[in-house]
Amino acid sequence: MPRRQAASGDAESRLVEAALRLADHQGWRRTRLTDIANEAGLSLAELHARLRSRGAILSACLRHFDQIALSGPSAAKNEKPKDRLFDLLMRRFDALKRHRKAVRSMAWDSIGDPAALLALKRLLISMGWMLEAAGVPTAGVSGLVKRRILALAYLSVLVVFLRDESQDLSKTMAALDRRLTLIEPFLGL
Repeated sequence: MPRRQAASGDAESRLVEAALRLADHQGWRRTRLTDIANEAGLSLAELHARLRSRGAILSACLRHFDQIALSGPSAAKNEKPKDRLFDLLMRRFDALKRHRKAVRSMAWDSIGDPAALLALKRLLISMGWMLEAAGVPTAGVSGLVKRRILALAYLSVLVVFLRDESQDLSKTMAALDRRLTLIEPFLGL
């Protein structure tokens, strides 16, 4: 069983970091909720009070990377929405880079896991935040369609990212640019 980490940072951040570390070292499928609680320096009851399932932990990881992408520098007002969206998503991929092995494990080990469906719903919310930050409205049915289109494009680029070992993520950047160009008319960019 992993050692308890020193208690620093808020509980959810510690749980996210613990989940990412464990997924990196032992794989997501073999990571138990008790392992995550222990690694974060929390009891199982404290984990349960914050995140009640593996799907909720995956969702917390998505929120964590949303926060990183959204807290970066604001785009210039004259910048096109497509360029803003590109910058936001690349900021997200840059943050994911040090957790690539964990993300790969979480993605592949979640295939066929019903708990992962919660994370897919959260991905749509995440893509809504990315669109809003880029200046693209996401209200109503058309907003839902935009979120779904962006989520599919993001997942297709994530596959490229997981294989892109370059320091500057050049393959990921090229794939993201191609996908955004492809879906630009559907997003109203």
